[in-house]
Formats: sequence, C-alpha cells, structure tokens
Amino acid sequence: MGFAEYDRFDALGLAGLVAKGEVTPLELVDTAIERIEELNPRLNAVVFTDYEGARERARGPLPDGPFRGVPFLLKDILGDLEGWPTRNGSHISPPVPMPFTATLVQRFLAGGLVPLGKTNVPEFGLVATTESKLYGPAGNPWNPNHSTGGSSGGSGAAVASGMVPVAHANDGGGSIRIPASCNGLVGLKPTRARNPLGPMLGDVMGGLVAEHVVSRSVRDTAAMLDVTAGAEPGDPYFAPPGPANWQSAAAEPCPKLRIGFARTRPGGGAALDPQAVAAVEHAAKLCADLGHQVEEASPPITNEDMFEAFIAIWASGVAMQIDGICALTGQKPGPDNLEGLTRGLYAIGQATSAPQLWGAIFQLQQIGRAVAGWHADYDVWLTPTLGTPPPANGTFVLDSEDVEAGFGAMTDYVPFTAIQNATGQPAINVPLWWTPEGLPMGTQFVGRVGEEALLLQLATQLETAQPWFDRRPAL
Repeated sequence: MGFAEYDRFDALGLAGLVAKGEVTPLELVDTAIERIEELNPRLNAVVFTDYEGARERARGPLPDGPFRGVPFLLKDILGDLEGWPTRNGSHISPPVPMPFTATLVQRFLAGGLVPLGKTNVPEFGLVATTESKLYGPAGNPWNPNHSTGGSSGGSGAAVASGMVPVAHANDGGGSIRIPASCNGLVGLKPTRARNPLGPMLGDVMGGLVAEHVVSRSVRDTAAMLDVTAGAEPGDPYFAPPGPANWQSAAAEPCPKLRIGFARTRPGGGAALDPQAVAAVEHAAKLCADLGHQVEEASPPITNEDMFEAFIAIWASGVAMQIDGICALTGQKPGPDNLEGLTRGLYAIGQATSAPQLWGAIFQLQQIGRAVAGWHADYDVWLTPTLGTPPPANGTFVLDSEDVEAGFGAMTDYVPFTAIQNATGQPAINVPLWWTPEGLPMGTQFVGRVGEEALLLQLATQLETAQPWFDRRPAL
C-alpha cells in the first residue's frame, strides 16, 4: 500500500481494509515504517523502534479486535511493553528492557494494534513542550521549528504527519490535549480512572494522570475506549459507568447543550493571544449555529488558587519516581542525569511534608467541588486549549531549577488544561482553527465527570459541521 492511500483512512478505516482482505497488516506496517524513516529525521517524533518485532506481530495471528493490523506507537512514559525500554525522556532512566507489559498496553494489543516503537517526550512528561536533553526537540509537522506541545508531543507529531493514524498519549496537566491542539488532532482526556494504570500503579500523582490516545477522527478516539476502558481488579477507584459501546454512543445525535465559554484566563491575568480568542469565539459561534445555548461564563476558580497545591502533588510524584529509579540503579540525582527544572521539582518534592501533601490534595478537591457546582447550570465549558499558538522550540527555559519561573511562563501558555486533571473531569481538544501562519489552534470542551460520551457526541457534531480530516501539513 502506498502512503497516499494509507493516509486516506483513519485507524478504523485501515482496520476495515484488513477485515475485508484488501490489505494485510504487514503491508500497513511496512507503509508506516517507510513514512517514519522518511519524516523522522526532520520531526524527531519516534525515539525507539522495533520494526522486526512489529513485522513479526503483523504476520499474525493477531487478535480480532476493532483495530486489527493498525500500526501504532507507544509513548515513552507509561507505555510499557515487555522487552522494550521505557526511559521517561531522562538520562536517569537506563535503556533496559521492561520486565512486564502495562495493562493498558495489553489492551491495545488485544484490540489488534501493532506497536512499531516509542514516541518522544519531555523529561518525565513535566512540561508543555517536547525538548528533552536525552532525545532532543520534536518538530511540529505544520512548521518543524515550532513545538509539538507536551508531554505527548512525539505522539502528536507522529499522527499529524501520517506516520500512524493513532498513538498512545497520557495527560497529567494537559499532555493529551496540548499536543492535540499544537498538531491539529483530536485529543480526549478521559474521566479519572476510566483507563487503567496497572499492573504496577493504581494512581499517579493523586489522580492527576489519565491515559488515552491522540487521533485524527472522533470515531477512532471513541472506539479506543471500547478497547481500553474499565477498571482492573485492585484499582483504588473507578470511573462512573460508561455506555455499552463508546463508538455507538459517540455517533448518537448530540442533545441541545448549555455551553459557557471563556475569552479570558481563569481568574484574569495576562490577556490571551488574539488567536486563542479568535479560536474560542469561532467555536462558540459554530456551537450556537448548531442550536446550542452559548454564553460567556466560567467556573469560579483561578490558576492562582491551584498552582501551589498542584506543584506540591506534582513534585512529590516526581520525587517518588526518581527515588524509585535511583533505588534500582544505584544512581544519585544531579546535573549529570536530570534537567534543571526536574531537579527543582525534585527538591520541592523532597521538602514537601505528608501534611502539606494532604493539604494540597484537599485544596484540589475543593476546587473540584466548586467546578462541579458550576456544571449544575452548564453542560460544557468551552475554552481555548492553549493561551497562544504553538511557540518556537527553545522558547521555554527548561534547565533552571527555579520552578516558579519555569512553570510560571508555562502557565500563561497553558492556562486551562491542568484544571481538569485536578477535578478529574473529561475534556477533549478538537481542531477547528488555524492561525494565519498555518499553525493549529485547538479548542477544548470540558464535561461533567463521567460524561465523555456527551463530549464525543458534540465533537462528532462539530467534525461533521466543519470536517478537519483532510487538512494536512505540507510535508
């Protein structure tokens, strides 16, 4: 299969060709490999490959799942596959084969997906751009000098450039939605605990982290939940029940919704970039034209309310991970194996007491209650996904230990997405706007806890009204 034909289909479309015998999984894998080899020198989206392992898996037999034979990429954070290394984008993580396969990856494999390798990430997924010292910067397919977002930036670049139609991603402060916005993709952060984190983990960073994918179509995003969603025995908590079939639920007509939208950052502060305002106003008008009740309104919270508590939880989680790696490898954290911002977070995590950590968790829970109260009157909150268009690589200072300065600048860039990690709500990025320079500028739709199906219905409606699938970067 040539790339021109391969690129015409989303993941379900390719799986449909396999099911009808029009193409083999091996042909799809070879096409994906050719595309990676052609573009990765420019984009640096893929940082580890196992082509022969992928070819062997494609030769079968493959599980008869909805994505049977579709090429796929795992993220180099939590995308654990037995025999492959997981380095977290950091020199401190040695390139040793993992001794187990993560529960989520087991479900990807059971769905018929064929992993080819792993995607680029920032160190420990801590920042909103993908520019680690270990791997180097990933390039945005729409302009390789610009950021792919983070932390699932390699996955975003790989899907947007057509290497694979869908790729693994996860999200602890926006890391699915930010790359989806930067790369012109669909990116759903599911409700907390919708997808599993086992077998080693039951929770990451107080429930901030959620797992899923980035894709080019709403139906791929929905159908992937049919493959992955559901608790495993021993999970510490559970998401509310979902529909019997996520793909079917996403295709149902969207009810008329009451939507509040934001033109300003939560609690005020620096003005949003005019392109961010233009993007959200465009999405608000489109929703109104589709019959929804739309008005300017936002939950009664500010980023300042959340910042200190979020950093305490985030830093404690980072310190736990680094201490665990050091215990296994005999290393000591320092400038030789950790970037500056990571060292700064590690120091904060080491200094955070147990009462302080629990106080931070309590504070985020109070924010969750305030936002839930606002959603009693609004079905959906509509925001720009980002405060500015994708910046040039090198914009953010990542090697300083000054966490407040490093993350302060990033908060202006990413003013909306961390809120949903704190509250556990689902949120989806959809690509409805491009800047005059041709860079994607996504919009985010946030739903009540457990209401991913409603967001998917709205996203399907928007995708039908303003199709984006055929819009491609000129690589």
